[in-house]
Amino acid sequence: MKSKIKTIFLAGLVAGLLDGTAAVVFLGKMNYSAVFKFVASGLFGKSAFAGGNEMIIYGIIIHLLIAMTFAFLYYFSFSKISFFSKNKIIGGLLFGLLVWMIMNLLVLPFTNISHSPIILISAIKNILILMICVGLPISLIMQKQYAINE
Repeated sequence: MKSKIKTIFLAGLVAGLLDGTAAVVFLGKMNYSAVFKFVASGLFGKSAFAGGNEMIIYGIIIHLLIAMTFAFLYYFSFSKISFFSKNKIIGGLLFGLLVWMIMNLLVLPFTNISHSPIILISAIKNILILMICVGLPISLIMQKQYAINE
């Protein structure tokens, strides 16, 4: 049991840190404050942008909790969907695409984040970040946990 929790925590932490870093570098143009206040705005609305460091911290915590949730989802899907265990690279990349779909089509519409139409080039950029920084590391960490050889 402890090993499962450690694996989920590690996978979520690594994915959250990689994705957060990519968001700051590639999407936020090195403005970490704006990136994590944007994340916090999902819960706190526009007031998150007027907040100070506490909103940045809330944004980081929310971001990491979301990453942990996806690591949890992958961990328990892993044993049920043999494709993931047999195709760690492709499975991880496809899981990153699934993360984008879940977040953009199911989660974000129910948050306080202002809604705008999906722009293809931005969507592709976001999908690639999630595939490489979330899906792939979660998959590789889970593979190591299960010690599955192809």
